[in-house]
Amino acid sequence: MAATGSEKQAATAFYVSTPIYYVNDAPHLGHAYTTVAGDVLTRWHRQRGEKVWYLTGTDEHGQKIMRTAEANNVTPQAWCDKLVEEAWKPLWEHLNIANDDFIRTTEKRHTDRVQEFVQDLHDKGEIYKGGYEGPYCVGCEEYKLPGDLIEDEAGVKLCPIHKKPVEILKEENYFFKLSEYGPKLLEFYAANPGFIQPESARNEVVNFVKQGLQDLSISRSTFDWGVPVPWDEKHVIYVWVDALLNYATAVGYGANQEKFDGTFPANVHLVGKDILRFHAVIWPAMLMAQGLPLPGRVAANGWLMVGGEKMSKSNLTGIKPQDLTSHFGVDAYRWYFLRAIAFGSDGSFSWEDFTARYTSELANDYGNLASRLAAMVGKYYGGALPGATASGEAEQAVQEGLAKAVATSDLKIGEELDFQAGILAVFDFVKQVNGYITEQEPWKVAKDESPEGRARLATILYTGAEALRGVAVLLNSVMPDTSQKLWESLGAEESLGALSDQRVQDAATWGRLPAGATVTKGAVLFPRLEEKPA
Repeated sequence: MAATGSEKQAATAFYVSTPIYYVNDAPHLGHAYTTVAGDVLTRWHRQRGEKVWYLTGTDEHGQKIMRTAEANNVTPQAWCDKLVEEAWKPLWEHLNIANDDFIRTTEKRHTDRVQEFVQDLHDKGEIYKGGYEGPYCVGCEEYKLPGDLIEDEAGVKLCPIHKKPVEILKEENYFFKLSEYGPKLLEFYAANPGFIQPESARNEVVNFVKQGLQDLSISRSTFDWGVPVPWDEKHVIYVWVDALLNYATAVGYGANQEKFDGTFPANVHLVGKDILRFHAVIWPAMLMAQGLPLPGRVAANGWLMVGGEKMSKSNLTGIKPQDLTSHFGVDAYRWYFLRAIAFGSDGSFSWEDFTARYTSELANDYGNLASRLAAMVGKYYGGALPGATASGEAEQAVQEGLAKAVATSDLKIGEELDFQAGILAVFDFVKQVNGYITEQEPWKVAKDESPEGRARLATILYTGAEALRGVAVLLNSVMPDTSQKLWESLGAEESLGALSDQRVQDAATWGRLPAGATVTKGAVLFPRLEEKPA
């Protein structure tokens, strides 16, 4: 049985990848959704103190890229260079994506290793020459099975994803013996039930493989924008074989064995559900053929929908992330999609829903709590955090609430990739702290100048501040800039050190903020929204 990424030793990196994105156009919300999810996941594991490797990048070969470049009167390489440097990399920087590497499939470190990998398979007898004729979707860069196609009103066969006519291609190709790996894949799925997530995606893949696999065409001979087949340069390697290998070439396959052994295979491949079969069928079969370990998990996120249609450039529903970040802010953007949509399910985006959640949960619940707390410490104690001396059942409930939020969010985000449930656990705690402050009425207690009254006021404000300390740690992966502002506002930077050094698993340890910490009321964490731009 093949080893998996879930069996990696603790000394190796927690390795997460996004798909490498096709650069036929600028990125839209769907691309950013997967990339932010990966960023939150890897930041979370860093916050645990783990070694992490986060990979993203761009897929730059294939017929679709070639045609797009031709339509824009430039070479394919020039088109890719322009899109990567002017659109893709700047967006990831704008969204605060902390990736460790950005691989491009036109880089020599990748193309050389792809040729070596395919040559090895050929030498082992895993690849043979043959011919193929069938419907091909250039948008998917994939031969389609006749049963996968849909028809328009005129009876024209369409790709079910792009809703565009397929092309009937006939060419001489090289084939990988994928059909031989069906039983091995089914055995692997049975032994590793968590390999494909969510369960609906797993069931789809298992049923697909049970129907029998066809051998995979791994070369194209009708165009030349790709990695040449090393033993026959009249052919280029099929773009998906080229693309999937980025997960190995980026971490040293064939070039840096120490890095490769300390990173590969990925613990988690994040993919869109429309490319699930490539990652859950073709990729593990290729690894089996090469005797390499298989990934720990392939997690398929759903589609972002607008007006009932999958968000994409081809159906004119592609929305630029900057359209939203300019209005709501980057941190709110990072929070919203993981909060509003269950990862793995399709979800609809609307401006109205984003506005309502921003106002209710971010501005009113979270931001207002931080602002009120800092203002009261400033008003009643000159900005010096008082110590807690009169704790009771109410304070104990807050401490228990933080412990629950830590345990739930760590399980949901760090292990189950249930970002929505993890974020909700933290915001349920925020609501609990708001309720505590409202019930304890520190503004009224402040009028009691007796020693008992002063002690009670100090305890209430300390409890609120210490609760927010925990919240800042728990939300640092989701909203890093906001969490840093809150951390500094609580005086935690000077008293406890850098926020990035705080461990998720220690966040519930009560009493970490020292009495006397300087609490300041900084800028509002979530400003009131202006009118929706036209």
